[in-house]
Amino acid sequence: MPMDRPTQAGPTTETGRTTGGRGPGLRLGLFAPFVLLLLLALAWSAGWFWLRGKAEGEIDRWFAREAQAGRQWTCADRSLTGFPFRFELRCASLGFARSDVRFTTGPLVAVAQVYQPRHVILEATGPFKVQQGGLDADVTWTSLEASLHATSDGFQRASVVADGLKGSVTGADPSPIDFSTQHLELHARPTPGRFETDGAVDLSARVRQAAVPMLDPVLGGTEPADLALDATVTRAAGFRTRTLAQELERWREAGGTVEITSLAAEKGSRRLRAQGVLALDELHRPSGQLDVRTAGLEQVIAPLISEQLGARLGGDGAALIGNIVGQFLGGRRKEPAPGQGAGDRPGEPPLKVLPTVRLAGGRVVVGPFAVPNVRLQPLY
Repeated sequence: MPMDRPTQAGPTTETGRTTGGRGPGLRLGLFAPFVLLLLLALAWSAGWFWLRGKAEGEIDRWFAREAQAGRQWTCADRSLTGFPFRFELRCASLGFARSDVRFTTGPLVAVAQVYQPRHVILEATGPFKVQQGGLDADVTWTSLEASLHATSDGFQRASVVADGLKGSVTGADPSPIDFSTQHLELHARPTPGRFETDGAVDLSARVRQAAVPMLDPVLGGTEPADLALDATVTRAAGFRTRTLAQELERWREAGGTVEITSLAAEKGSRRLRAQGVLALDELHRPSGQLDVRTAGLEQVIAPLISEQLGARLGGDGAALIGNIVGQFLGGRRKEPAPGQGAGDRPGEPPLKVLPTVRLAGGRVVVGPFAVPNVRLQPLY
């Protein structure tokens, strides 16, 4: 009989095990990274939903605290989404009501990254409607974005940027007051080295192509204006969400001031540069003084002053007063400080120094002349 052929088998070890296939330990090692990734994804998902629950609870508690303080916030159709890497708080509309003011705005979304929850970016859609006292304002825009960067010690920076802003205020005298601007930027931050001691906050504002038609006859032209302001507000750290009158009175009693580092305004051929310090007097009116340089505005200011003074003299006296006031306000060209420019531009009239502008006793005084028919009203 033919002998049976030996069956084929892989090489054997001393223990008799074959080594031709992969062991189960090696196969498990191949899947380990995927298992770990899955576990990480499950842990991240659970963590995100846990944080969302914490955030929802904190938002509810904040609304409750505000309501107890007399401030009612309404977030219509509120939702908190953004999984997996951020949180998005959405409101179909946002409303606020207090005894002295109320406002509403259109859809709003606030976004914060999971890894940077104290940096919030907000986008809002108009219209923005606000009522305060007998005044009503209705404002719209093409885009508006705000951001707040905070730490456990408080805010570090706040900004608002808006394009295509326009609106109208009714209830004032005269009414309505229409306004518009092509671009608006507002920025605030604690003043380095002064926030802890003076409660100082730096402010920066930029406005392009702003128009307030009601002021055009006074300012001598219909051209839109460009504005730039850099200032420091002292005693601002104590601002809360009380009524405007309460906040301003607290600020005034604390000795708060507005230190204007630079104010620049341009409207057609008319230009203005100013710096100084402003505050509120005991009757809640603006007070302080400004150092001002202008080009083209002396032709606007001089008639305001000479009109009242000249009317007392009549005839040739009015013309004489107008000429004297015009020359007085024309001043002289300001010489630039070492290492600085004079603020003039090629082909444009040079900036001239005006006499010191003072706000005192409810009047605006330019040098020795009080601007007639101009009375500063209490702000609250």
